[in-house]
Amino acid sequence: MGAGQSKADTEEKVFYNETPIQFSQDVVNHLSDRSMSADTSPERQSTLDAHVRARIQAELQHLRAEEEIVQKEIELALERENIDREMSSAGGEPSDEVAEGDIKNSTTLMGDLEEIRTKVDRFQARRQLSDFPAVKESGEAVVLCYKQNPTAPLDCWREVREFNASVAQAESEHLASLR
Repeated sequence: MGAGQSKADTEEKVFYNETPIQFSQDVVNHLSDRSMSADTSPERQSTLDAHVRARIQAELQHLRAEEEIVQKEIELALERENIDREMSSAGGEPSDEVAEGDIKNSTTLMGDLEEIRTKVDRFQARRQLSDFPAVKESGEAVVLCYKQNPTAPLDCWREVREFNASVAQAESEHLASLR
């Protein structure tokens, strides 16, 4: 420790072997076959396969992202085209391809939809039996009659006729209110 110099020798040293080294022909053939063959070891092959798979997956993700962008651009272009066509057909003269009234713009459709909703709401409000007390009373009379005459339901024919008449009257009033 510390007794020797720590400077590097720049001279090259060559050692000569006094004992001859001999290898069997099998070892020499095996080493030469491995160096000449293009086969890779299984470990190296699995590493290469994993690397190739990773690159393929990355490229596939990149292509899917590009495809999604292109699809969005196409959707936007088609949407703009539809809006332009809608505006041109609603704005005045119909084109040769489309007859007048075939294409409606969004505001017209929304107005029609709102009109239908109000009609449905009106129908639902008028449909309640509280607006037709005669129907309600005659229906209750029919139910009471059936309960009183469980073995002879044909005895309730008067109540059933009155109920049918009140329903017919309510229907005609309702149809008249829709006009």
